[in-house]
Amino acid sequence: MTALNLLDYASVLIFALTGALVASRAQLDVVGFVFMACLTAVGGGTLRDLMLDRNPIFWIADPTILAVASGAALLVFFTAHLLESRYSAILWLDAAALAVAVAAGSGIAVAQGQPAPIVLVMGVVTGCAGGLMRDVVANELPLVLKQGELYVTCAFFGGLATVLVSDYGAAEAGLACAAVTFVARAGSMAFGWRLPVYKGRPPRTKP
Repeated sequence: MTALNLLDYASVLIFALTGALVASRAQLDVVGFVFMACLTAVGGGTLRDLMLDRNPIFWIADPTILAVASGAALLVFFTAHLLESRYSAILWLDAAALAVAVAAGSGIAVAQGQPAPIVLVMGVVTGCAGGLMRDVVANELPLVLKQGELYVTCAFFGGLATVLVSDYGAAEAGLACAAVTFVARAGSMAFGWRLPVYKGRPPRTKP
């Protein structure tokens, strides 16, 4: 079990919890919980592995990952009603999952010897794709598209941290990536850090 495997496991577990919480908000049955948890947990990593031509895909190579996601779904199915604010829990768990997943995706790209642009893309894909799939299937506004809010930007800067710190070691790069990603995402949620958004202007009328 390598450090990158552990990161994949951690991101699977936390993303699965967010998927199951979204299922609870949609009042799905237990099968729907498991489906949403597994989709969210492995979506980003699956796309990453397909793009990097990693064979077999990580959850096919280690089906225990599906058991972890399913277990998380069952846990939420029986305990979600105890949470005071499930949406708040989703946001903060998603921030933690994003940080871990970006570190896993960018770290795997570095381990393959990929150039910096690919490392950045793999970090973003691994961190963002699963949550995007979750929100689209649940018919909710995807977190990655919320107006002005930092999300993909957090993943980008996390991947950039991996690129800058990778020469010091995989563990150091993973920690730097996760820290940068989480701090940026948490700052966006807690302090309102935003990017400027486009505001359309009415067409000028001819005199």
